[in-house]
Amino acid sequence: MLNKDQQQDVAENSTAIQAGGNVTITKAGLTYAEVRAVALDVAKATLYELAEVAKETARARVEEITEGFLSRLQKEHPAGLEKAHDPDFQYALFTVQREYARSGDKDLGDLLVDLLVDRSKQEQRDILQIVLNESLNTAPKLTESQLAALAVIFLFKYTQNFGVGNHHMFGEYLDRYVSPFASKAVKNLACYQHLQFSGCGAIELASNSLESMLGKAYQGQFLKGFEEKEVADRAVSIGLDRRLFMPCLNDPSKVQVGVNSKELLDKAFEEYAIPPEDRDKITELFDLGKMNGTEIKDKCIEIRPYMSGLFETWSESAMKQFSLTSVGIAIGHANIKRLAGEFSDLSIWIN
Repeated sequence: MLNKDQQQDVAENSTAIQAGGNVTITKAGLTYAEVRAVALDVAKATLYELAEVAKETARARVEEITEGFLSRLQKEHPAGLEKAHDPDFQYALFTVQREYARSGDKDLGDLLVDLLVDRSKQEQRDILQIVLNESLNTAPKLTESQLAALAVIFLFKYTQNFGVGNHHMFGEYLDRYVSPFASKAVKNLACYQHLQFSGCGAIELASNSLESMLGKAYQGQFLKGFEEKEVADRAVSIGLDRRLFMPCLNDPSKVQVGVNSKELLDKAFEEYAIPPEDRDKITELFDLGKMNGTEIKDKCIEIRPYMSGLFETWSESAMKQFSLTSVGIAIGHANIKRLAGEFSDLSIWIN
């Protein structure tokens, strides 16, 4: 039974709690300062047992990378702070602290922070968490050139930007996602052999030219167009429907199918309920006047001259034969995200 005569004096900025029995107060979550203390304690036992000068250098680097990680985590995924006492999370954090304490490499530090933030978003032990844990151990074993190669291979072999609508947008896409790595990729075989040894991928017998991959993913950028009468000659019942046809990007006097790839063309057929009898005819028009490999290469270089060096590196190295493992994908993804900012979630490729 409640005691109606209960009274309380509450100080300013305090909270009054009143009940008829015992009250248990449970603290809701860890504070940033508490998580920081735990994070730094993770490194103390091992990294600070160094000689004096090395000890101070390691301490400064550990504090720097820890602050950088926690700031990013608090901004992107505050709930991740609750994992501070999880042993697997602490081990992943220690890996980042250890590797940055050893190298002090700013770029590597940023890459490791990206990987660890993604790792912190995983709520259970699944394939993505395992891959990210492994990536934290593997990335420090790679050179800047090898990291650049993973980013470029991942971008061209495993992704497609659906937002590219014309040459100007294609150039901006290259500037944002390719330019930071184009001059860093190298031709020497040892680079790719080490990537294979590190578990990032495999050098296969089959090869893919950069021209063919760009021509498939961004075919709409590399068409010579056709005369308008082709639509009527082929008895396309919807006619020159502007939802599917547009002036040719490479010859404004002609027209082309206005999508980048056959995947997007199929989606457009469904979205606009295009009659079945028209679909094959429009697909044939999409393939009409396709540029060959040399023409695709020349057009890319015309749009962005720095692509010349990348085409050469790709064709004269194992890049054209290299396929990525899940670890290679995770590291390539993180390296692009590190420099380009936003990028699609890694779970699209690893799930």
